[in-house]
Amino acid sequence: MNRKNKNTFMQMLPYIILVGVIICVLFLYGGTQTKIYELNTGELLNYLNSGEVSEMTITPKSSESVYYINGKLDSYKDNEYFTVKVIGEQMDVVTNYAETHDLDLYDTNKDPGSSNLLYIVVNILPIVIISFLAYYLFIKLAAGNNKSMDFGRSRAKLSEDGGKVRFSDVAGLKEEKEEVAELIDFLKNPKKFQKLGARIPKGVLLVGPPGTGKTLLAKAVAGEANVPFYYISGSDFVELFVGVGASRVRDMFKQAKQTAPCLIFIDEIDAVGRQRGSGIGGGHDEREQTLNQLLTEMDGFGANEGIIIIAATNRPDVLDPALLRPGRFDRQVTVSLPDAKEREEILKVHARGKIFSKDVNLTAISQRTPGFSGADLENLLNEAALLAVRRNKNEITMDEVDEATDRVLMGPAKTSRKITEKEKRLVAIHESGHAVIGIKLADAQEVHKITIIPRGVAGGYTMMLPKEEKIGIMTKEELECQITGLLGGRASEKLFLNATTTGASDDFKRATRIARSMVTEYGMSELGPMQLEEKTEGVFLGRDYNKQKNFSDAIALEIDKAVRKIIEDCYNKATKILKENEKLVKEIADALVENETLTKEQIECIVETGKICPVEPETSAEPTMVKLREIAKAKKIKNYNKMTREELEKAIEELDK
Repeated sequence: MNRKNKNTFMQMLPYIILVGVIICVLFLYGGTQTKIYELNTGELLNYLNSGEVSEMTITPKSSESVYYINGKLDSYKDNEYFTVKVIGEQMDVVTNYAETHDLDLYDTNKDPGSSNLLYIVVNILPIVIISFLAYYLFIKLAAGNNKSMDFGRSRAKLSEDGGKVRFSDVAGLKEEKEEVAELIDFLKNPKKFQKLGARIPKGVLLVGPPGTGKTLLAKAVAGEANVPFYYISGSDFVELFVGVGASRVRDMFKQAKQTAPCLIFIDEIDAVGRQRGSGIGGGHDEREQTLNQLLTEMDGFGANEGIIIIAATNRPDVLDPALLRPGRFDRQVTVSLPDAKEREEILKVHARGKIFSKDVNLTAISQRTPGFSGADLENLLNEAALLAVRRNKNEITMDEVDEATDRVLMGPAKTSRKITEKEKRLVAIHESGHAVIGIKLADAQEVHKITIIPRGVAGGYTMMLPKEEKIGIMTKEELECQITGLLGGRASEKLFLNATTTGASDDFKRATRIARSMVTEYGMSELGPMQLEEKTEGVFLGRDYNKQKNFSDAIALEIDKAVRKIIEDCYNKATKILKENEKLVKEIADALVENETLTKEQIECIVETGKICPVEPETSAEPTMVKLREIAKAKKIKNYNKMTREELEKAIEELDK
């Protein structure tokens, strides 16, 4: 019996016992009522004489010379009996009468009253057993009742592995670790702070995108300080009934005080900490009462009681100002997306326990994954390991890492979908247009990969990565280059195929968003350095529901004209670049039609020589799919583009033999 089934059985046990007790009581006391008729000695003799006695039992009371005769007559029903009390000499008459008439219809039993043990077993033991079962059942039901009615009890759980996580398990986040190092020192040695009258922050708010390691950092603080780690989600406080959440907050702090010093971690605190009394549709009494209680508890307990709260959110803009004031969450730590160096450290942590081939370079992977969070990188290596297992390999190669990167970004490749030659050519020209813009524009991003294999909703895509990682500041020229690169696909279709397709719709969406932000937010247009639009997020309306507009209808027309001008200028620029590099566009498109996927090295080779470089000798045991196809092409194997890896390897091996 597994643990889950065992727990279910233990929960059902009291009810099973209750049913058993009810059945026993009904069986013992709730059956058909027995009818007993009292006879005298004369009546018994008459019945004996007429032969109507079918059963008879004599129970002597030796101490009193009294006999009790129980029995049944032929005319009685199953629940009818007679009883006769016979004293001394009368019993001799009954016995003599029975012997005279050769009656052998009765049995003589020993008096049960003469055996103390039998008396206890028959009369006392059932009462003891039923009392014990009733007591056990009462205790179990009382415990179950408490569990089912504990709405006001805290949902915070004591983490079993919170004390095992250390800073060494948290890759990157150097500055963030330094920010929370004081908390560890305080939890270990609070007297050092009390001596100088210092007050440690009561609450620390971790702010950052999803998957950046906020929860892991909080666990590491508890692990380094070696203190209990309570964790709870903000949604666990909110219930249907008003006042339940506030009760849970009180109970949570009550438990924490009993185990202080300790650390409480509240994940997704924006679920309960949103601004009060704002938004469409009125307030939310339960959530607001819960927030009020949380504010009171945080500002209510003493400054040095050893309880520190760490909360995490990716929506700090919707939190109530009272929650962020000094004395509550008075320190904010921004947990940003990792840079290239930090991504390499994260990859090393998640690479533990995995077997990689020699061609896998974690530094190269970190440089090719800008914008990936720690969770994304963990997922990437896990997908690569799953692919290696699926392909029956003994180690993870760069081929699996490349495929896993594409899976994380765009989804799995749809290799079973049949694509016509016309559609393949169209996608190749489209993606080639993106790539050539990226190659020829100085401020454009660097082209790392092009593929026309469908993934997700995309028929193909061009992977373009920044040449250098920045902290988020971009120039007007770089933004214009991004728009130009996005419009390169449509310009290429129009120039070389004289066609307009739906494949560029997402490009237009992204290009228009960048252009409008340049005009209304960044002040990069003829309208001047003004912020004309600001995104506002109502507390109850959700993200990007509306925008605050600080302009008249006349200015709205000017904004539309400015956005259109940026888009048209970039489109004309893309068209001009593609016309000047028509040969390169077609060379890359031809290579894509033939190979379906081009790497950075192959693209550079096409730019320099006009064709893909010859196949170099393999340095690893496992060639990539691109190299296998190049070998198959050189050996003139038919339909090699449609073959799987196993089919290609088998065909090449047969030719070599």
